[in-house]
Amino acid sequence: MKKKTVACTTLGCKVNQYESSAIVQLFMEKGYKITDFNDYADVYVINTCTVTHMGDRKSRQLIRRATRTNPGAVVVVTGCYAQTSPAEVLDIPGVDLVVGTKDRSKIVDLVEGVGLEGNRPVNAVADIMSADTFEELPALVQNRVRGFLKIQEGCDNYCAYCIVPYARGPLRSRSLESVLEETKKLLDQGFKEIVLTGIHTGAYGKDAAGDLNLAVLVEKISELRGLRRLRLSSLEPQDADFNLIDVLVSSPIVCRHLHLPLQSGDDRVLGLMRRRYGTEHYRKLVQRLRKKMPGVAITTDIMVGFPGEKEENFRNSLNFVREMEFADLHVFKYSPRRGTAAASFKDQVPAAEKEARSMQLIKVGKKLRLGFMSDFVGEASEVLVEQPRSEDNNLYEGLTDNYIKMIFPAKPSLRGEIVKVWGKKVEDDHLTGRII
Repeated sequence: MKKKTVACTTLGCKVNQYESSAIVQLFMEKGYKITDFNDYADVYVINTCTVTHMGDRKSRQLIRRATRTNPGAVVVVTGCYAQTSPAEVLDIPGVDLVVGTKDRSKIVDLVEGVGLEGNRPVNAVADIMSADTFEELPALVQNRVRGFLKIQEGCDNYCAYCIVPYARGPLRSRSLESVLEETKKLLDQGFKEIVLTGIHTGAYGKDAAGDLNLAVLVEKISELRGLRRLRLSSLEPQDADFNLIDVLVSSPIVCRHLHLPLQSGDDRVLGLMRRRYGTEHYRKLVQRLRKKMPGVAITTDIMVGFPGEKEENFRNSLNFVREMEFADLHVFKYSPRRGTAAASFKDQVPAAEKEARSMQLIKVGKKLRLGFMSDFVGEASEVLVEQPRSEDNNLYEGLTDNYIKMIFPAKPSLRGEIVKVWGKKVEDDHLTGRII
């Protein structure tokens, strides 16, 4: 009997990527064959994003592509866009099943139920705001050299611009025992680096009884044998207290890279955004990290064009970015999201002004990135060898622990290993180098 085929595609963040890998694993366990999303398949899974209007639009485009490739396929839409706008998704011709961000562990059974009953489309989106436990998904066999480990779900920040709390629900932390168990499975598979990820990673343990928190988790993982690197995907500035910083800097395996979303370098705009810190707190946090962790890469997210952002506020933000000397910036233009507080704010910034401010920040970000990388020319850095850069496999790329991309000659047998690379020259978004 011919195996049924399933194809999965993902938009958005590392959490979505992790969950897509888990969904693929669930289908594999039920005997499905995995195929490329551009190929003919019996089932298509689109894991969507809704952080911006662009995420919604790309999600709809991918749904329509699947229905064109095989009009008779079961088309499944999951993720944040499916959770917040199920009726909108169900209106797209060809959609058979909408799941949302809950009950993904049941996705194969839901798909097969749709196929048997023929009652399409099916809305299986659950009330995410009533979710009170972390949904376990299978340990993953990933075709990559870096293992991702989801430790937490949900967010309770309710920043004025953000749809995520409505798409992901309240805080739910994975149990310490479950995290350590999956970490060991990843180590058994040979991973040298593990990335801790979540929707609000720094809030890990806040919903649990006792004194469980991210610092405790990092300490416990650091005690496991065989792990060379532990990386945090993102950390909200208000969550990085002195205790956590001390744990991070004292661990021999924690990577010297922290992504600390700033969003704005102007205190007035931070207040309008309902962010839970000011620029002085952020400044002291960065100063403490750099003092205790030399060579640390601090990367960030910056938003431009938030409602009420005047030219003076933008200038303050631009100057603060320069002062912080970030290793890299992710620049976003504000996008109104239905259901968030800021969508109804007055003083919306014109699109042309958003674009101009965005370009200025991107230019500054590139200069800062080149400056940070240049500090490591003429130095040896440990690099995790990832994937070939060239068709003949002579050149490989990988990341240093402080998030610098290195490109260097290497043998295929070194993929997944950590090697010492001498930094030779800055080129655009990377350093060239040679293995020592």
